[in-house]
Amino acid sequence: MEPVPEDWQRALAIVAHPDDLEYGGSTAVARWTAQGKEVAEVLATRGEAGIDSMDPAEVARIRSAEQVEAARCVGVDTVEFLDLPDGTLEYGLPLRRRLTEVIRRHRPEVVISVNFRETFPGGFFNMADHRVLGLAVVDAIRDAANRWVFRDLGLEPWQGVRFALMGGSPQPTHYVDVTGHLEAGIASLRAHKIYFDNLGQDFDPEAMLTGFAAPVGREVGVEYAMPFELIAT
Repeated sequence: MEPVPEDWQRALAIVAHPDDLEYGGSTAVARWTAQGKEVAEVLATRGEAGIDSMDPAEVARIRSAEQVEAARCVGVDTVEFLDLPDGTLEYGLPLRRRLTEVIRRHRPEVVISVNFRETFPGGFFNMADHRVLGLAVVDAIRDAANRWVFRDLGLEPWQGVRFALMGGSPQPTHYVDVTGHLEAGIASLRAHKIYFDNLGQDFDPEAMLTGFAAPVGREVGVEYAMPFELIAT
């Protein structure tokens, strides 16, 4: 794996649910905001279908607040929600249009998103929202650059996205050295406390993220690193 290029200033993270970014992506974000880079977060849903024992409206309120706190832990102040339905995201022109609007409005140089491959590392099948959202993000980067696509948005095209970084991919190509920033990433994952408390199983954010970052770090010659699939755009 090669290091992720860092000669850029502005990034946009687009994920499906609250907590999607926190399984490694937000740890990298902590490094970048510490460098003075600008990072904003956009979530397609509020994760309202994520707690079986609670009413979706209450879950949406709780998980939205937890995401805002998770973002704060890694130096991100801007968190937006598209209020699309959790669990039933559909790939197609409506989703691509919404994401094109977001990209043209934020004008990022780098886009961070979720794994759209069929599986996670280890062979576990990826969920539909992740697969749909991740693929739509990559397509929307190209849509956002084409002035003749989604002209009704009334926004200038944005051709400045250099690459997309997909977290949790089974095909990682690049890494981010997160040595010195792992604690911030752990804090961001811990911010989803009510969500994890209601999953009915013990969960240790520190063990999980350290377990992700330490082996990758050893592979690339640093203490801790997070892997990404880099897609050139």
